[in-house]
Amino acid sequence: MATENNEPALRRGKHAGMVLGFDFGSKRIGVATGQAVSATASSLTVLQNQKSSLWTAIEKILDEWQPETLIVGLPLDLDGQETPVSLAARKFAGRLHGRFGLPVEFQDERFTSMDASRQFAELRSQGGVRRKDGALLDAAAARNITQAWLEARSQQS
Repeated sequence: MATENNEPALRRGKHAGMVLGFDFGSKRIGVATGQAVSATASSLTVLQNQKSSLWTAIEKILDEWQPETLIVGLPLDLDGQETPVSLAARKFAGRLHGRFGLPVEFQDERFTSMDASRQFAELRSQGGVRRKDGALLDAAAARNITQAWLEARSQQS
């Protein structure tokens, strides 16, 4: 079930401490991996949010990474209130849990996309990425969401 509490909902699985984070968007969904032991996250991929291929792609990622917990970024406004996109992210999280039976937790994603945009702009200015690589921004936002979740958990320990 999707939760918002601060306690990890990790289950013992093939890859202890492995989590996957998602930056939900109506067109694309960024995906990142995270490791609770080291409290580090990495961008993984960007999926097109198309019903015909989305769930198959997610299932392949889950089979490969064997996460214990899934993290979904929850878009809130600057005052911390939910937005119309929050409802869509909650629906996505519910479907993740329903299809795969893994615990799903939410992470406030305020500023994660802005941080990813800033990081992307810095890379562009250094010649590291091109404008057409913009979809990578969604994976970077997923990494930031996952990293924030991991850091919040490590501070509780």
